[in-house]
Amino acid sequence: MQTARQAARQRRRRRRLVVGGAVMLAVAGVLAGLVVALGSDDGTDAASVAVAPDVGRVSAAATTTPPAATSSPPPKRTPSPTASATTAAPRPSATKAPPTTPTAAASAASVGRIRPGTDYQGVATHYDAGNGDGACLFGPSDDLMIAAMNTTDYETSKACGAHVLVRAANGKSITVRITNECPLPCAPGQLDLSRQAFAKLADPVQGRIPITWSLLSPGTAETISLRYKTGSSRHWCGIQAIGHRNPVARLEVNTSGGWRQLTRTEYNYFLSADGAGCGGSIRVTDIYGERLTFDGIAIRPDAAQPTGRQFARH
Repeated sequence: MQTARQAARQRRRRRRLVVGGAVMLAVAGVLAGLVVALGSDDGTDAASVAVAPDVGRVSAAATTTPPAATSSPPPKRTPSPTASATTAAPRPSATKAPPTTPTAAASAASVGRIRPGTDYQGVATHYDAGNGDGACLFGPSDDLMIAAMNTTDYETSKACGAHVLVRAANGKSITVRITNECPLPCAPGQLDLSRQAFAKLADPVQGRIPITWSLLSPGTAETISLRYKTGSSRHWCGIQAIGHRNPVARLEVNTSGGWRQLTRTEYNYFLSADGAGCGGSIRVTDIYGERLTFDGIAIRPDAAQPTGRQFARH
């Protein structure tokens, strides 16, 4: 009997231990669930955060809204050379860089578009030059190996008196002096030759031929003359140089305040609108920077007064 009662008590003790263990396990599970719930109150699955790999994760920086664009304007577009060529008037093509002038007197601005040591391309046409006079107002001439320069390269008479070597595609060449202006539709690079000059390159019947031309500093026995314009006096005067070997870059007169550069007109006279310097010393500078000073040139309107001097050859 004793043994049977002991065995029954042991069975009841084991059942209590089993039930108690199960209860403890259940309680532990509840506590774990509470911990998980408390640790994930931001709505994120805590278990997935613990095991989720970094691969494919999007950073906070990548998901934020990009900053607003600045208010500064975008860089201005620089036209390409091709675009410029299709929208702008053609410019004579230069195959050589102009040489350095010997003095600072002839700046790039004073030299102008037609520069030494540079080849220009264009076309040649022809016109009836009449007595040889033209927009440069040099007057009549027996030498009709002359040409009119297109308005762009004429450049307010800076081309007046320039000697130009003109070469045709057939190998023929001539030298002409610029005495006139060829207005639009003459294009940059174009020379309108006297009929006599054109005939030495091609049959005038052709009317228009491609050419290459460049500036010359020719040999000559002629010397420079200076001329006061009709109507000149001590109160107003216009002065021009004639017979110069090289193009004139500037003309100055000596005043009580020193040398004064005069404004050049499209008809190739340099004007002193208030009369300052009229009748005094005159200084002429060519595009190479050489300066020649002339004294004793009286105000004798419309009379070419020889100076006996000439610019150097280049």
